[in-house]
Amino acid sequence: MIKFAERMNRLGTESAFEVLARARHLESQGRSIIHLEIGQPDFPTPDNICEAACQAMKQGYTGYGPAAGLMEFRQAIADHITKTRGIEVLPNEVVVTPGAKPIIFFTLMALVNAGDEVIYPNPGFPVYESVINFVGAKAISLPLLEEVDFRFRMDDLIDAISDRTRLLILNSPQNPTGGLLTEEDLAAIAQLAKEHDFYILADEIYSGIIYDGQHTSILQFPGMKERTILLDGHSKTYAMTGWRLGYGVAPQPIVEHITRLMINSNSCTCSFTQIAGIEALTGPQDAVIQMVAEFRRRRDAIVEGLNRIEGIHCLKPAGAFYVFPNVTRLPLSCDELADYLLAEAGVAVLSGTAFGKWGDGYLRLSYANSLENIQEALQRIETAVGRL
Repeated sequence: MIKFAERMNRLGTESAFEVLARARHLESQGRSIIHLEIGQPDFPTPDNICEAACQAMKQGYTGYGPAAGLMEFRQAIADHITKTRGIEVLPNEVVVTPGAKPIIFFTLMALVNAGDEVIYPNPGFPVYESVINFVGAKAISLPLLEEVDFRFRMDDLIDAISDRTRLLILNSPQNPTGGLLTEEDLAAIAQLAKEHDFYILADEIYSGIIYDGQHTSILQFPGMKERTILLDGHSKTYAMTGWRLGYGVAPQPIVEHITRLMINSNSCTCSFTQIAGIEALTGPQDAVIQMVAEFRRRRDAIVEGLNRIEGIHCLKPAGAFYVFPNVTRLPLSCDELADYLLAEAGVAVLSGTAFGKWGDGYLRLSYANSLENIQEALQRIETAVGRL
């Protein structure tokens, strides 16, 4: 029997991929399954981005690149963040990674010691809590509450802060709720970060997919550039999940430490993918605009449809491509309900508890699927719930 390192017991997983595997198994047996469990756009990567990658391969961008990323891509990212967040960013304040997840991992590895406390949103992206535990820190959950549109109460944040608080993780727009922090929220958080001397990891991977209001980054508040690590990437906005292209924007000393972690783990991010990333940021944005408009249509349809089903209540999310309906009035727990809908209705969804204890009583449905499939899924859910 293999004896693994104790730290592996502290590392979690993502339920979305586990449910996807179960759904695929049912499909292999001939079952019709509608996938509302996985969080990736169902749109193809825009043609101009694919063409840029092909040209880059032909031009020789197939070897090792700098660990922190190609300088031309870092410059394009710096220009993009300067324009979209309204604060000047330099290329040496940017580090490129294969996907955005390494920024979560590397930030915690670089900044947090065993015994430090990290506050994270709950329900939230499960990797946050998993990596906090993995590095030996203490995970302090910050409840996102339906009664405040899946934001958190500022009093709850104040109560969570201690003299051991090292880092606060923010995610706006949020996975799994689609909630959006307000400018007033962020201003208050910025003040608390300065008063109590902790850093912010701002996960803004869904910043390009907002329907109501505008994206505001904590990076743009006075004094916050010095204590913020911004996480973003191309997976969601440009339908590039499989390309694995993410980045962090942070003070240069933090970038240097993340670069050392890159050297010791991945060496570098794929070079021709980075050239495609430049085209994504600087080329036409028509495909993004069309994708967000289609997501808005789907959001409106799925929220309306869920609210027609007796026992289900669903808020309309402000961003991302998830809904997080309340199912506490139904006779099954959210875990049992998710299993039931897959087995009996052929609809793959996630239990809210996959995103933390504060997700209990909810389901997460991704509407990164066709409107036709969403309508069929709603009909199947309504029929299955009616049999409970």
